[in-house]
Amino acid sequence: MFRENEKHLQFDFFNPLQQMGKKMRERLEASWAGTFFREIFCRVDETLFAVLYSDQPSRPNAAVNVLVCADIVKAGFGWSDEELWDHLQFNLQVRYALGLWDMSSTPF
Repeated sequence: MFRENEKHLQFDFFNPLQQMGKKMRERLEASWAGTFFREIFCRVDETLFAVLYSDQPSRPNAAVNVLVCADIVKAGFGWSDEELWDHLQFNLQVRYALGLWDMSSTPF
């Protein structure tokens, strides 16, 4: 069952970005992660991948834009799968670039 990812469109109330100071948040938004989020992540058309999923009620897909962009980041930095996973877990810039606002969730 295909479902578009819309989690990145609204911040959670207890989002770590909301708890950051203004200068720190501005610096994060001005970094490569902010540019990647705006120019690449937000422009991934997930509906192109809808045909790959069943129309029957089932478990929803992992966010396609997160999967595609995680692979782009992995290739761009030359990381292995394990290195990507570590960065997804602990690197705030990578999480920001992939629209992962909630630090307690796993992306896929």
